[in-house]
Amino acid sequence: MPKSLFITLLITLPIIFAIATQSGWVLVLTVVLLLIANPIIRTIRKNRYFGSEQFQSLKAEVAAVVAEHNEVVNYVAEIRSQGRFELGTSSTGQYAHLAKFENTSAWNNRRDRNVAEYAPHVHNASLQVVRNASQDPIKYLMKYFGIKADPAILADVQRVANDIARLEEAVANVRGREAAITAKIAPPAFIMEHYASEFWDQVGVHLSPIAVPYPLYKFQYVSAGGNTSQEMRVDLNTPTLEALSETLAEKIRWAKSAAGQRSLMTARLRNFIKERDHHTCQQCGISTFTAPYLLLEVDHIMPVSKGGLSVPENLQTLCWRCNRSKGAKVVA
Repeated sequence: MPKSLFITLLITLPIIFAIATQSGWVLVLTVVLLLIANPIIRTIRKNRYFGSEQFQSLKAEVAAVVAEHNEVVNYVAEIRSQGRFELGTSSTGQYAHLAKFENTSAWNNRRDRNVAEYAPHVHNASLQVVRNASQDPIKYLMKYFGIKADPAILADVQRVANDIARLEEAVANVRGREAAITAKIAPPAFIMEHYASEFWDQVGVHLSPIAVPYPLYKFQYVSAGGNTSQEMRVDLNTPTLEALSETLAEKIRWAKSAAGQRSLMTARLRNFIKERDHHTCQQCGISTFTAPYLLLEVDHIMPVSKGGLSVPENLQTLCWRCNRSKGAKVVA
């Protein structure tokens, strides 16, 4: 039953019966019966809804959309499994796992309320370094996590940036499709509140558990006694990776090397290419005008690995299916 009606009954019926019978036990019994009856009634309503002609008709209408959604979900899993989402590491505490630390001080003298974290993405440093890193994160990320200014490292940064950008767009596309399916079917609120998982199973949608795994890097200071600590975090998201690529490119005077040219591939350039191509796949002709939730990607016509450059004349818009089938091939 609707939540507002249930709350009203839960409050009014016990009071009415208690007044009528002048018994506190009747009040308690009425409340218990209402609490038991509500989930039973809700289950009956749920079964009626999923068995209704209206739901079955709407389910049939979105069947093609659901099928494509599930294909994109599989594509998201491919990007996640084949992509690279790691860069440099810090050397501080790299062998900390070989030792066992124990504070043997008397209880009143223990002051290690903050304990340093030792991990590849954590650099333990002085307070001054942590504060400086917060003012110039790219410089300190390069300095303390082994991200050197050379073409090979720049190529790695760009691979990570490209994989993260592709995964961001694919995950957002899946979420948009799920929102569109929900809007089309428009299930009652109690269905999505209590039976969301069953709703997606009934419709046939395969939900993706994948999120974008942004690498998180930390600069951490912990005082000797453990009384104070400060931390600066850097998420390697698309803006950070683009800033890192630009800094590396400037430092290595990249000219027209493959690694340097790939550094020109930015979110702004991707959006420009899609707009230039009218959000239409240049291979099969499908566009967002006929398929609003189409997943489009920007492809190098001549792959970077074969000397192709990240310039507009070497870039094209492809739908995810055509881009997956093309791979690193050169299509005549």
